[in-house]
Amino acid sequence: MPGSVRLKSIKKIGQDNNGYQFSDEETNGVYMTMTSSTNDKSKKDKKEEAAIRIGFFQLFRFASCREIWMMIVGSVCAVLHGSAQPLMLLVFGMLTDTFIEYDIELNELQDPNKHCVNNTIRFKNLTDEENDDLNMTRVCGILDIEYEMTNFAYYYVGIGAAVCFLGYCQISLWVTAAARQIQIIRMLYFRKVMRMEIGWFDCTSVGELNTRMSDDINKINDAIADQVSIFIQRFTTFVCGFLMGFVKGWKLTLVIIAVSPLIGVGAALMALFVAKLTGQELQAYAKAGAVADEVLSSIRTVAAFGGEKKEVERYDRNLVSAQRWGIRKGLIMGFFTGYMWFIIFLCYALAFWYGSSLVLDTVEYSPGTLLQVFFGVLIAALNLGQASPCLEAFAAGRGAATIIFETIDREPEIDCMSEAGYKLDKVKGDLEFHNVTFHYPSRPEVKILDQLSLQVKSGETTAFVGPSGAGKSTAIQLIQRFYDPKEGMVTLDGHDIRGLNIQWLRSLIGIVEQEPVLFATTIAENIRYGRPGVSHDDIIKATKEANAYNFIMDLPQKFDTLVGEGGGQMSGGQKQRIAIARALVRNPKILLLDMATSALDNESEAVVQEALDKVRMGRTTISIAHRLSTIKNADVIVGFEHGRAVERGKHDELLERKGVYFTLVTLQSQGDKALNQKARQMEGEEAEKKSLSRAGSYRASLRASIRQRSRSQLSNVIPESSVPIAGELGPRSYSESYSSGQTKEKKAGRDDDDDDDEVIEPAPVARILKYNAPEWPYMLFGSIGAAVNGGVNPVYSLLFSQILATFSMPDPVEQRKQIDGICLFFVLVGLISFFTQMLQGYAFSKSGELLTRRLRRLGFHAMLGQEIGWFDDHRNSPGALTTRLATDASQVQGATGSQIGMIVNSLTNIGVAIIISFYFSWKLTMVIMCFLPFLALSGGFQAKMLTGFAKQDKQAMEAAGQISGEALNNIRTIAGLGKEKNFVEMYEAQLDAPYQAALKKANVYGICYGFAQCIVFLANSASYRFGGYLVRQEGLHFSLVFRVISAIVTSGTALGRASSYTPDYAKAKISAARFFELLDRVPKISVYSNEGDKWDNFKGDLDFIDCKFTYPTRPDIQVLNGLSVSVKPGQTLAFVGSSGCGKSTSVQLLERFYDPDYGRVLIDGHDSTRVNVQFLRSKIGIVSQEPILFDCSIAENIRYGDNLRELSMDQVIAAAKKAQLHDFVMSLPEKYETNVGSQGSQLSRGQKQRIAIARAIIRDPKILLLDEATSALDTESEKTVQEALDKAREGRTCIVIAHRLSTIQNSDIIAVMSRGYVIEKGTHDYLMGLKGAYYKLVTTGAPIS
Repeated sequence: MPGSVRLKSIKKIGQDNNGYQFSDEETNGVYMTMTSSTNDKSKKDKKEEAAIRIGFFQLFRFASCREIWMMIVGSVCAVLHGSAQPLMLLVFGMLTDTFIEYDIELNELQDPNKHCVNNTIRFKNLTDEENDDLNMTRVCGILDIEYEMTNFAYYYVGIGAAVCFLGYCQISLWVTAAARQIQIIRMLYFRKVMRMEIGWFDCTSVGELNTRMSDDINKINDAIADQVSIFIQRFTTFVCGFLMGFVKGWKLTLVIIAVSPLIGVGAALMALFVAKLTGQELQAYAKAGAVADEVLSSIRTVAAFGGEKKEVERYDRNLVSAQRWGIRKGLIMGFFTGYMWFIIFLCYALAFWYGSSLVLDTVEYSPGTLLQVFFGVLIAALNLGQASPCLEAFAAGRGAATIIFETIDREPEIDCMSEAGYKLDKVKGDLEFHNVTFHYPSRPEVKILDQLSLQVKSGETTAFVGPSGAGKSTAIQLIQRFYDPKEGMVTLDGHDIRGLNIQWLRSLIGIVEQEPVLFATTIAENIRYGRPGVSHDDIIKATKEANAYNFIMDLPQKFDTLVGEGGGQMSGGQKQRIAIARALVRNPKILLLDMATSALDNESEAVVQEALDKVRMGRTTISIAHRLSTIKNADVIVGFEHGRAVERGKHDELLERKGVYFTLVTLQSQGDKALNQKARQMEGEEAEKKSLSRAGSYRASLRASIRQRSRSQLSNVIPESSVPIAGELGPRSYSESYSSGQTKEKKAGRDDDDDDDEVIEPAPVARILKYNAPEWPYMLFGSIGAAVNGGVNPVYSLLFSQILATFSMPDPVEQRKQIDGICLFFVLVGLISFFTQMLQGYAFSKSGELLTRRLRRLGFHAMLGQEIGWFDDHRNSPGALTTRLATDASQVQGATGSQIGMIVNSLTNIGVAIIISFYFSWKLTMVIMCFLPFLALSGGFQAKMLTGFAKQDKQAMEAAGQISGEALNNIRTIAGLGKEKNFVEMYEAQLDAPYQAALKKANVYGICYGFAQCIVFLANSASYRFGGYLVRQEGLHFSLVFRVISAIVTSGTALGRASSYTPDYAKAKISAARFFELLDRVPKISVYSNEGDKWDNFKGDLDFIDCKFTYPTRPDIQVLNGLSVSVKPGQTLAFVGSSGCGKSTSVQLLERFYDPDYGRVLIDGHDSTRVNVQFLRSKIGIVSQEPILFDCSIAENIRYGDNLRELSMDQVIAAAKKAQLHDFVMSLPEKYETNVGSQGSQLSRGQKQRIAIARAIIRDPKILLLDEATSALDTESEKTVQEALDKAREGRTCIVIAHRLSTIQNSDIIAVMSRGYVIEKGTHDYLMGLKGAYYKLVTTGAPIS
């Protein structure tokens, strides 16, 4: 292979393999792990030990004979392809020798005394004998340079064509074979997963399974496809290159090998240092990240105390050290890259110096041999380097395969697809539990059922009641045989259900769950899932029984209406009725109703309940419910407690027993009465004002809100925290929406990255650079360094061709001198390159790190300036925001410093090369320029090849992923319906498209690869042939041919490489765009602005006038519904009412965390929306239920109360004394310097609460807000804290929210709230006299909630 061409690789040693690869890893790998460094580590460890359990060849265990043959042929092609490069060198050596011979002949004949006689050169004025005595036997006139070059061109073309063909074969055969195997693995894996027992799913998260189906199988694909053939090819080249070196010239080979450890050591040290420094940088950033996380998690506290500016400063202080490490890393990388280049150039100098002495002094080598040996070893080393990334792919593949193959080999404990087991001829439907003990496989330490024994008679309706967690739903899951009991047994008509055929058993059972799962298809199809091959009439009959027929017929498409992902287009009642119809279509012997109506509002509940009552006749029915209305008329009621059936009987019998059932009943009916009364009263009061929009008990509205929350995919509203409210179903429905990132969740922005990428226009580079403007001197120097580095390559080609020229010089002394000079020059270039690489590395890392820090600071500043409503959106959860600060800011760097360096480098490289080439021979340059676009293409293609074609593969898998996602999320429903086979078939049908795509890809990819590999050969063949013509016809010196060709070819590959850095660049622009979006967002309530009213004698006179409000993330739930209440300065107002009635919300409106949608809040007669935010908040002190403390000393935490001035220690102590805190603090070893731990974890609740009170007092606020300030405390602490609060209230306007009456009896005004407005207000005595809601609460002594 011609030396000129391999130069691209010479450049690569430093840059591709070492220099830039690290920076690449650093940007992607490091910052990504930052957010989840901890779990990443644990995952890694798991992977590592996993990786060892599967050998490389076991990856191919699913290959059929045909695939094995394809892989063998592909490997043979790869071996042949690998030997092509060393073969080229043979041709190249001969070609060089030919040129040099020809040149020597020309030089000889230039001597006027010599001429060519009979094809030998002779002195003109001497006789033949004298000539012979002088050894004048040099041949002349025979060498037809053009003819020779034509031959070489044919060699090149031949090898090029072979390479093209072999490249295509090796790639396409391997990729095709892999595609087939991967399809088989996917099928087997999914089929096996669908057969697993439910317990297995409890222990394996659905999200994990989904990633395994996509990513892990793709990793296996990477390990068994083209990477193998490329590895074989490169390894062959490595072996052949060294062989060639040793065969042709072992001395030189050994000399070159002796130097190579220096390069290896450099690379190893660099890797080591970069890893170390990256670790340091991460640690340094982790501190800043922790600050950001702490601040964003407690954003309300920060806002309430006006600590935004203070926090930005604290964050910025922590960024300094991260920046310092980043710059060090840049410097060290620059140093090592420079070192590598220096060593490489020294290596050239040594090789050419020693090699030339072998050629000239001992005449062991011809110049061609010298080149063959030198480039042989070089190519070998390079290919070894390039083969190593393949090994990583293999390791990753083995790691991924371990888990997947283990799943494929695992035998499920309860195999739903097995044919084994009896099918009874006649089923009565008697169920019985015999001493059943059970715990979930995922929580073996918790006993759910404990020696449960109970009978369910056929044809009766049995109701299970009991507190949640008593084992009611578990009992139902055992009947369906989702689990097998640990001890005891469940029998159907006296047969142990473990002996029955599973599919048959489940076909007897119809189940309606609390959160029914519908599949994303039509209503009719959903009902058909109940029983295959059911007729349309049966469907209509079932829907009529389920009271669903009428609403379905009202829909425009009737039974063909699509229900949406997870049934998202239907209301709760509609879904529930479709689910009932689906259960009825099975005509089940046993009907299980698990809380079937709990998620519904009153109207739907009545309808669904009626449907259920119709259906229960003549079937064995088990109903779990919390509402009495649904249970009263059951034949038998069974009370559960702690996993046992403690009582059974009819409604009246159980009431007499005064057991579990009795307590449940009494609690409920009391609550209902009070609420109904309240509602009635309200209706009375409100009738004059406006008719009440939503009647029905408060309970319904709470339930509605729970339903809203638990069905995350319906209202994309979930603030992360409110999910588990709905108990069991919370997490399940959450993961459901989480894992299957499709239509609905796209809107919710679950797949953060994808949908951000779709929406955002990449940011203009000019704007990114504007943020980097202060660093222009660094960028200037960095660019100078990069320009010099870019010029090194073409200079190299100058020196290289100069050496060849010396070989044809007639005068030996002159020859030596020239060669020594050139070798010294090599050393000089190496030194320059060492310094410029360092300069480039340092300057750009400095400018980049400064930019990153500036952006992080600005971003954090912008985040803290947003209104609180912005943080409620789950896309802006603290985790997401800290990640954004960590990753986006650091990715933006990719668009400035190093990117500019890369561009400058490539441009100077190409520029210098083209200038050199045109200067020495414009004709030859023109010819080679034709090939430049192709060379660049091939360079870019090879770069793309390394990153792989992952994106296309992902798209092809989308449809199959949708099915697998839906199946895995709803595995219980599918198992209950016995529909596993259908899903497996649907999935396998979808796998054909990706397979076809992979086959197409194999061909396209193969052709591209072959073309990219052979284009260099073709370029050489053309240019050397034309070079020969120019040497002959136009007397061009042969060294110039080499000079021009090598200069252009190296620059061509540089061009290709520059284009390969674009992905980073695109990512940077998108990250920047996301960042700018944040910086440009104008908050609805601006903290930083100085606009708005401020006034001096702030009194604290508050008026709420007809306020209405809904939270921005839950627009469908009206929280405040016309709240009107006023407080005079110095008065105390107490809000009482059940949770969710809007008490805390009113406080948040006062703080201006939110503004009311309608109505006004007046402060001293000023409208709150016109008051300056900082001014307003500085007048308010707040003590909340769970006070949030920051991770610093007690004194610091108290000082946080007033961030506008510096507070002395005396002021801190005075506040602490008022808060009854001082004595406790003085008893601590470090007194006020004691660190409270993150979130105040080192302190008890009472202590935290008192610090929070001290923090509120030190502000000296005019308005004091106490939100449940004592509810979380035990009686002792409560007394102390209550005293502190009473002291604090003196002379201030105060709003108290409390659940305990003791805390509010002596307030000036007590306002009783329900559902967003005040139903009664007045003093304690006045309200007691009213005998209304307040009176009820006091007399029943219940906590007000």
